[in-house]
This record gives sequence, structure tokens and C-alpha cells, in this order.
Amino acid sequence: MSPQVQKLQINYKTLEEFRKFRENGLEELSMMEDLKADLVEDQTVSPFYGIYEEGKLVARMSLYRILDKYDRYFDPPTTYHELMKLEVLPGYKGKGYGAMLVQFAKEQGLPVKTNVRLGAQDFFLKLGFQPVKYDPVRDRGENPYVWQPQA
Repeated sequence: MSPQVQKLQINYKTLEEFRKFRENGLEELSMMEDLKADLVEDQTVSPFYGIYEEGKLVARMSLYRILDKYDRYFDPPTTYHELMKLEVLPGYKGKGYGAMLVQFAKEQGLPVKTNVRLGAQDFFLKLGFQPVKYDPVRDRGENPYVWQPQA
């Protein structure tokens, strides 16, 4: 069976799996604090998605629904998904897992906004994202890119 995107459970097993990403990745990508907050709040809807290979979580992202009343990126304002903290563990890069996660986000039927890290611009451009004109007040050092479904 080929790897597929799965919704990750909000539980202590997922917290343990996230530790592997923290050990191998950038501190700002750590979703452990996000997950811990959700564990405390006992949310039933998980914003976390991942890909397993041979029982090991090897790629992950968070996907948050942002209501149109909070939109600062689309004209006219619209409800969209914010894709955050996309990460693939070393040794699993180059297998298309990052693109699979992004494609999953795009298939949810809403526009997608993300903040692109240095060096990942080509990856997101290849997947149909476009940079947003930088606004220093709105973006505060972030590098927003957006994707919109075709009408």
C-alpha cells in the first residue's frame, strides 16, 4: 500500500512522533506546543496531517481554516486554509511527500495561504502558489504565498 495523507490524532502517541521532527528540524517548525495546547483543550478536530512510511510518521503539516472575516490576503475576503509547518524528515525527502501534503490541502476546496521559508520558493511556485505583495504591517517578516482553486 502506498503512503497516503492521514489526519493525525490529538494524543500522546502523536506527541511522541512530533519529537522526532523537533530533533531533526528547525525549532520554529515544532508543532509540539500546538499539539500540547490541543491536548489540554481536548479538541476533537485535529488540524494536523501526516504521511506514514512503514508505521513511522515521516512528513507532516498543520492546516487551519481561517474565516473570511479574518482574511487579509484575498480580494474579496474569503475563507481559506492556512498551511503551516510543512516538514519531511531527513532521509524521506525527494519522495514527493511534501507535494502530497500540499496537494491534499489544495483538494479541500478552499484557497490556501502559506508562509514560505527561504529556499522553498521554487517548490511552492511549481505547485501553483503565487507570492503576495509584501505588506510590512500585515506580514511582519513573513513571506506569504497563496494558491486559489480554478473557477
